[in-house]
Amino acid sequence: MQKNDKSKILKNVKTIKQRILPPNGYLRSDTNKNSFEDYLRNLPVKPIGSKVKYYNGSSKENRNIYVAVVDLEIGKKNLHQCADAVMRLRAEYLWGQQIYDSIHFNFTNGFRVDYREWMKGRRIVVNGNKTYWNNRNDPSNTYEDLWSYLEQIFIYAGTASLELEMEPVETSEVQIGDVLIQGGHPGHAVIIVDKAKNKKTGELVYLLAQSYMPAQELQVLQNPNNSNLNPWYDLDLDIIKTPEWTFSKDDLKRFKN
Repeated sequence: MQKNDKSKILKNVKTIKQRILPPNGYLRSDTNKNSFEDYLRNLPVKPIGSKVKYYNGSSKENRNIYVAVVDLEIGKKNLHQCADAVMRLRAEYLWGQQIYDSIHFNFTNGFRVDYREWMKGRRIVVNGNKTYWNNRNDPSNTYEDLWSYLEQIFIYAGTASLELEMEPVETSEVQIGDVLIQGGHPGHAVIIVDKAKNKKTGELVYLLAQSYMPAQELQVLQNPNNSNLNPWYDLDLDIIKTPEWTFSKDDLKRFKN
């Protein structure tokens, strides 16, 4: 982190909202309690100075990439990558709110996988080009069930399928929970986890978080483009450069209701 930004990062606090202060002259946007937006800005973070861990326990060196590490387990398989982390956050929020009907994602082949079916004990069979449900287990809805569902999603979905599930959003309408995504193989996706507004000019800035390859913990990104805003981002730009990927404002997308 650059020297003039250190005062914006607080020690001995446990959430994104507490850890990272808005830039001078900015105030955080209001969020409704129990909303997806409030959930994201209050994600837990590891102690300051922590390194991102890969799925195998090794560390990702912080070469001006991230300012905070989100304190969530990612499993022991090489699955929790960029789009997977976005889908995981969405699914875990909805699961915690018991909004089970809204937990669904598509495989790359277009097959829709509803968590409601998983709760019934049904499981997916992928046989060549055929994908279908099979009755295998007793009905259950534990966190372990959700995670096993997500690992199936991680295997057969990605940026290409997730981008098709989302709708475009104008920069003037961007909210916490929206995503910068370029579908492809691999493609990349980062999620907006906080928002602030300049009290005088009305300018909006955002915090971005990502996972990456190989599978790794979520991390709140540094802004390599603007030391005055770092780690906050202005997204009303033709080119949005993050430490490990370059997007355009046309890549801004939102989960459909």
